Amino acid sequence: MARQSDEKIGLREKVGYGVGDLASGLYLNFFGVFLFYYFVDLGSVAPAAIALMLLLSKLVDAFTDPMMGAIADRTRTRWGRYRPYLLFGALPFGLFGAAVFLFPDMAPGPMLVYAYVTYGLAMLAYTAVNVPYGGLLGTISPSASERSSVTAYRMFFSALSGILLGLLGTTLIRELGGGDEARGILLTMTCIALFGTFCIWISFATTKERIPPTESHGSIWGDVRVLVRTGPWLAVAAAAILGVLAIAARFASAKFFFKYVAGDDGTPVFAFLDRLGLFLTALAIGQISGVVLGNYLRHGLEKRTIIILGGALKCSGILLFYILPLDAVWPQTLIQLLIGVGFGLLMVMSFSMFTDIAEYVDWKSGLQMTGLVVAASVFAVKVGVGLGSAVPGFVMELTGFDASAPTQSESALVGIQLAFALIPAAALAPAIVAISFYRLDRARISQVEAELSSRRLANS
Repeated sequence: MARQSDEKIGLREKVGYGVGDLASGLYLNFFGVFLFYYFVDLGSVAPAAIALMLLLSKLVDAFTDPMMGAIADRTRTRWGRYRPYLLFGALPFGLFGAAVFLFPDMAPGPMLVYAYVTYGLAMLAYTAVNVPYGGLLGTISPSASERSSVTAYRMFFSALSGILLGLLGTTLIRELGGGDEARGILLTMTCIALFGTFCIWISFATTKERIPPTESHGSIWGDVRVLVRTGPWLAVAAAAILGVLAIAARFASAKFFFKYVAGDDGTPVFAFLDRLGLFLTALAIGQISGVVLGNYLRHGLEKRTIIILGGALKCSGILLFYILPLDAVWPQTLIQLLIGVGFGLLMVMSFSMFTDIAEYVDWKSGLQMTGLVVAASVFAVKVGVGLGSAVPGFVMELTGFDASAPTQSESALVGIQLAFALIPAAALAPAIVAISFYRLDRARISQVEAELSSRRLANS
């Protein structure tokens, strides 16, 4: 009899699963680039106020993400543990995402309150879908190799979301808005919400959970205590937080960098792409290249080594971008592509490691808590997004950014540069140090999956 881990995942299922992250990628990338700009530059809300909102939302996630993971682990339905949340969570996921940008003409005070409510609901809906979606990856196959392959498809579609946003985001805002940038942002996000809902339903319809659930006799917080004492998870989570922080800070400050520092007026510089669109597209193309490269390199190199290479490439690329002349459009684009390659290497290996860690915890402690492990890992990524998105707000507030001014002071321009380049580059050094403590190599994972496969066959 073939081992359970020998079952191959078909192309249809790999693509179907990956499409789900196209929805999540479009959702978070659009928020990452335009949410801070929408409320600060168009809504005149204080930068630090929005930054504080983004940070406080992560405190809520610290409770909701692990709770959602533990709830999903304990769910038993005819659709499985994790897939039902894709079926029923897709519609709120889309509705609340679009609602964030619904009323652009409020005064700054009420707009800030509205931002807290709608962004909070949007992130809860995102958690209700994305945490089970990540948990599904841990049960789609008991084979680490197959999960790595499925992860590559997931990261491909995640990167594809960046390409779509780069190619179409600023163009759709310009065309749908008809000169009204706030209206263009709302209509573009509405299109993303509709498309994303459909993508999540595709993931539900095309995937299968292959690892049967076991009865859970422990408490949710008991499982959390086990996880936070697991060294490999701590190493990957720290690297993910800092690596994502670097990209998120650049995303949140990119619109300000091109508008105020580089003096870009939104005129297309290549076909229909303006400089922001070209910047986002180059990153996403590089990210896809990094995903493909990482999936190839994993056959010869340890995942930890690949992440270190990706972090070094990102750090050096950000610094090179910083020292280039402001009008060096094509050299900047090339460097941004290389930054994307580093980001792709980091992300595809990180998410592959998360499911390896879930198997390791099961093997070591007998606790089957894939949803919780992935939820805590998604939370780490969201912390990186939250911190990275908040950095520009606090820095720009401290350096005197004034949304009502047609031009910014020298100190405000320095603040934008700090948020866009120097702080992201500085965050990557400790990320490389953190991942060096990851000790689950290829040999140990092979041992883990072989022994777990024997246990599961015996239990069945």
